[in-house]
Amino acid sequence: MTDDLLPADTAMGTVMLKVGDLDRMANYYRSALGLVDTAESDGGLYLGRAGERLIHLAPAAGLKLPDPTEAGLFHTALLFRDRADLAATVASAAHVAQSAEGRYVGSADHLVSEAFYFSDPEGNGIELYFDKPRETWDWTISQGKRTVVMDNAPLPARQYLESNLTEESVTKQQQAAADVGHVHLQVGDVQTAEQFYVSTLGFERTAGWHGQALFVSAGGYHHHMAMNVWNSRGAGPRKDTLGLGEVLIRVPTADEVGALAERLKSAGIEHHHTGQELRFDDPWRNKLRVSAS
Repeated sequence: MTDDLLPADTAMGTVMLKVGDLDRMANYYRSALGLVDTAESDGGLYLGRAGERLIHLAPAAGLKLPDPTEAGLFHTALLFRDRADLAATVASAAHVAQSAEGRYVGSADHLVSEAFYFSDPEGNGIELYFDKPRETWDWTISQGKRTVVMDNAPLPARQYLESNLTEESVTKQQQAAADVGHVHLQVGDVQTAEQFYVSTLGFERTAGWHGQALFVSAGGYHHHMAMNVWNSRGAGPRKDTLGLGEVLIRVPTADEVGALAERLKSAGIEHHHTGQELRFDDPWRNKLRVSAS
C-alpha cells in the first residue's frame, strides 16, 4: 500500500439507517432479507447474517423522509456467496413486496455481478447481488487509467429463480453468510466526489458512467463505493432526515486509520480520530466512519 491509497483488503462494514418506524423496518429486514437480530444499541437494533452485522436501524422519530433529489443513500448492496443464497433472498423480498411492504425495483446483469434491486418501507434502496469470478471480469486501459467493464444487461428474475433457487437455500436462508459488498450514494456532482473519495480518501477509480456516476474501490474490486447524480445533480449538504445515518469502512490496522487521518488533515477536512476509529463527513454531509478491523 502506498501512503495515499487505502489498503487492498479494505472492506465495507455496517450501514446505519435512521428510521421513523423501528418495528416496521426491523420486520421488513427480517422477513424480506432474512436478517436476524444480532445486538441492541441505544434503542436501536443491529441485524445481520451468520454473526456479521450488516444493518443498524437507529430510531429517529420526528425526522422527515428525505426528498428524492437530496444527497444521501442510493442503495446498500448485500453480497451473497453463491447464486442459490441470492435467489432465496430475492424470492423472499419479492414475496414481501407483494404485500406493499417495500418494493421490487428491477434486476441487471452488470457483467461483473448479478443484481436485484428493492426499496424498504421508508424508501432506502437495497441491492442484493452475487459476484461473478474475478478472472471473468474485463478491464480496459485508456489514458493510463484502468477501468472495469460493467453494463446493465437484462437479467430475467423469474428465469433466474427457476435456475438457482433450491429447497436447501430456502430452508437455510438465515444461516447463509452475506456482507455489505458496496454502498452507493447520491451526490451533487461527480467531480467533487472523485476529488474527495479518490484523491483524498485513497480509493481507486474503477469506472465512470457518462459523467453521471463514479465507481471506486480498493484492491482491484469492481467497486466498494459509488456516487451518482441521476436524481441529485446540484444537491447541496444534507439536512438531518431519515435515511442514511452512517457508512462504516473497515481497514486492517490502526496504522491505516492514522494514515487516512493525516490525509484528511492535509486536505483541511474536519475529523475526529480516536486512535482506532475516524469519523468525518463527505462534501454532502454523508457521515463516514473508518475503523481498524
